[in-house]
Amino acid sequence: MNVPAPAWRDLRDPVLLVACGFGSGLAPRAPGTAGTLLAAVLWVGMFAALPWVAQGLVAVVAGVFGVWLCDRAVVRLGVDDHPAIVWDEFAGVWLALWLAGPGWLAVILAVVAFRVLDIAKPWPVGAAERRWNGGLGVMADDLVAGVLAGAFAALTATLIERMF
Repeated sequence: MNVPAPAWRDLRDPVLLVACGFGSGLAPRAPGTAGTLLAAVLWVGMFAALPWVAQGLVAVVAGVFGVWLCDRAVVRLGVDDHPAIVWDEFAGVWLALWLAGPGWLAVILAVVAFRVLDIAKPWPVGAAERRWNGGLGVMADDLVAGVLAGAFAALTATLIERMF
């Protein structure tokens, strides 16, 4: 996509600050990956020690809030799904990390699987992206990718841990 990225000064707008992943979405290359990595670090540092139900609440609220937030960011930026908008990666990877469960193996598997699914967009991820517009359209594919990545990470980590 050949659209100018928001400038750092644009992040004075709280909607754009959060939607652009606190600046991670302004990375000159792979802003989605930069947003995912920052989100994973924040999850491990702030939410991983919470009870499982509280983690789920964080992930669900991030997703629901993200629909509203991304809808506002799309309007402000004038582009349907600007690459600098990475809150969808935050919510999607947080969903994956919640479902993956504890442990470094599960975290790594969840983050890698999420990025692969978000980039490749296999069915049903790609179908979710094409189905809606606005904030829901921005968020839908990442939430589906988060569910799939979390399930994959949980199952794979469990199998690997049982083997060794």
